[in-house]
Amino acid sequence: QVQLVESGGGLVQAGGSLRLSCAASGRIFSNYGMGWFRQVPGKDREFVSAISWSGGRTSYADPVKGRFTISRDNAKNTVYLQMNSLKPEDTAVYYCARRKGPLIATNSPALYDYDYWGRGTQVTVSS
Repeated sequence: QVQLVESGGGLVQAGGSLRLSCAASGRIFSNYGMGWFRQVPGKDREFVSAISWSGGRTSYADPVKGRFTISRDNAKNTVYLQMNSLKPEDTAVYYCARRKGPLIATNSPALYDYDYWGRGTQVTVSS
């Protein structure tokens, strides 16, 4: 059974930074791509960023390009999301998820391409 646990969320002023972590347990973490998504009440969950199993390929949604950086440490079974220059519109619950299937070179922004999800961590950016 795979478990994903997010941490690092909190309250920050606009322009500030946060680093989210997602710790994974279970089957071989290093063989799977990972993604970050976010959701605000009343809206669909949306793609934020993804990283391939090797870490060699990263993808970002347009609203976060140039501000967010995804990375992974396979020795620690952890994926990170460094968020800089935060804006009030970044306020959401952030979820990490594991890509379906091992050793896939490409990233995906589609929710249905991810099979395991964490419970989320709240990020609130005040203006």
